[in-house]
Amino acid sequence: MIETLQWCTLGICGLVAAARVPSALRGNNRTLFYIFALITLAILLSIEAPYVAIDRALGGLNVANLILRLVIFATIYFVGIRIAKGFGATGAYRLITGRMGMVALGLTSLIVLVFFLMMDTAGSSAGLVSVSVKDSRNGLLVEYYGAAGRAYPAYVSLVLLPAMASAVRGTLPGLVRVSAFLLAVGSAAVGLTLLFPLIPPESGFVEAVINYTAVLCFVMGLAVIGVAGVVYRRRDPRQKTSTAK
Repeated sequence: MIETLQWCTLGICGLVAAARVPSALRGNNRTLFYIFALITLAILLSIEAPYVAIDRALGGLNVANLILRLVIFATIYFVGIRIAKGFGATGAYRLITGRMGMVALGLTSLIVLVFFLMMDTAGSSAGLVSVSVKDSRNGLLVEYYGAAGRAYPAYVSLVLLPAMASAVRGTLPGLVRVSAFLLAVGSAAVGLTLLFPLIPPESGFVEAVINYTAVLCFVMGLAVIGVAGVVYRRRDPRQKTSTAK
């Protein structure tokens, strides 16, 4: 079930990224293409078979997992900027790009790197499963490493959530409010990842459902923003909505 969910999510993300290629080549909304491409790469690196193949090519030390964490950080940073600008959420934008946001990004990146270097990472394994079972020390470090990796995406998502909830209840055009709803669900799902340590190991599939719900909601929400911009500009070329930002 989890593997099917992973491959389906990868396919959807890949198709959305491919659909943005013509616009990106014309210089229109290239940021969206880069975001979708980064999300597609992150999903690819979360699936066992491609992860192992890529990591073995990099030396078999699970460097691919560290790359995955940093790709997720970069993705959520640019997603946060895009959403905050698009919905005019100046407070959220400051919390992401201002001093507090930069400290959060820098500190969590450093902590992730430190925990990674402290682990015995030999043996390619998606999710660092083989690393966590080597001994109790490694198992604990994997837990800390995972918690640090979830912290920054959760920070950005929770910063965005109030603005998305407000947009859903507001008077924006219908497609924009649909987008805001999807983004709000995605943000809430990422926030829930902070509770992963409370989920029993035998219910690990719940973590996958939460993770991929977040990804799909963000991807579809951003895609709807792009569609809304095209639709409303065609209806009234002079109209400037927040979707065009």
